[in-house]
Amino acid sequence: MTTWTLARRAQKMNPSVIREILKITEKPGIISFAGGLPSPKTFPVEAFDQASQRVLQNDGAAALQYAASEGFLALREHVAQNLPWEVDPDQVLITTGSQQGLDLVAKILIDSGSRILVETPTYLGALQAFAPMEPVVASVASDAEGPDLNSLSQQMGSGANAARFFYVLPNFQNPTGRTMSEARRAALVEKAAELGLPLIEDNPYGDLWFDTPPPKPLTARNPDGCIYLGSFSKVLAPGLRLGFLVAPKTLYPKLLQAKQAADLHTPGYNQRMVVETLKGGFLERHVPTIRSLYKNQCTAMLQALDTEMQGLGLEWNTPDGGMFLWVRLPDGMNAVELLPKAVDAGVAFVPGAAFYADNADPRTLRLSFVTASVEQIHTGIAALAQAIRTFAKG
Repeated sequence: MTTWTLARRAQKMNPSVIREILKITEKPGIISFAGGLPSPKTFPVEAFDQASQRVLQNDGAAALQYAASEGFLALREHVAQNLPWEVDPDQVLITTGSQQGLDLVAKILIDSGSRILVETPTYLGALQAFAPMEPVVASVASDAEGPDLNSLSQQMGSGANAARFFYVLPNFQNPTGRTMSEARRAALVEKAAELGLPLIEDNPYGDLWFDTPPPKPLTARNPDGCIYLGSFSKVLAPGLRLGFLVAPKTLYPKLLQAKQAADLHTPGYNQRMVVETLKGGFLERHVPTIRSLYKNQCTAMLQALDTEMQGLGLEWNTPDGGMFLWVRLPDGMNAVELLPKAVDAGVAFVPGAAFYADNADPRTLRLSFVTASVEQIHTGIAALAQAIRTFAKG
């Protein structure tokens, strides 16, 4: 009999809690606020159809051939030209989704036992990407404005045990929906430079603001001290699996080598199709329609929470953009234990504990408002309120 011996890093790999919960939502009649999926209503199918025809007619052979690992030059140029600081296209690496960017960062910056810092809470997918490299993950306390700088200094470590980087999502964070304030961004960049701490800035949601754009990126304030991750998933479509990273020129070659080892290159056909789609200022016309839709759905969820949760002792935030809001249940309640009762009532969410590297708050949960209709939002929040009442009664 053949014996398979798993690598130690494989033992660190765990299934996505969100993906497991999504299986529950496939049951008929379940209203899901669990997934972090963009609304299919925002996918520009007609524009893709036209762009695809042009790519195949005009550049089909090249689009279907192996390609440069760095990515299609025209797409890298587009990324560089549309960032709010000076970027050379040679600093842009096209990735197979921004999730691959996290994987590449982990491979070149983390040794077994390396200390890394994350927000409290943080993106589950980042924790999954970092875990196989066997880091020591330390959580930096956070408030409504972003990371607490005193906590950052305390968690930094020193000497050989100093943190390799701090991973942050400044805009409409997943899972909380919070946005880092201008004052906190300026202070964080200054403190990180003082500590010699690199920042990994993940910004998949930054274009999804409702009324006012967020402050300028951390990377724009100290380009040599940051790696910046972006995505086309939230403004075009996630099925394309197109993301990018922008890195200091000293780091870029190693990230490129990690990319070459992972998948050679991101599909050239997809890259060319996006370049064709983006011509003529497409995003300037398309993204405002996404913002309008998501703002309307977010408003509906906030109104439903105000109406249905009266007297139940819940707390929640008011996002300025993005796809999520963050809820805290009353003392003594546990979101993991609440979930089955919610599913029985016809609604699903993601318990917040999955988003903590340590010391999880069991009362927290994440709600996504972008894939449910306004009617479904009101029905689902009413069902959630009923489940909470049932749970409270024991």
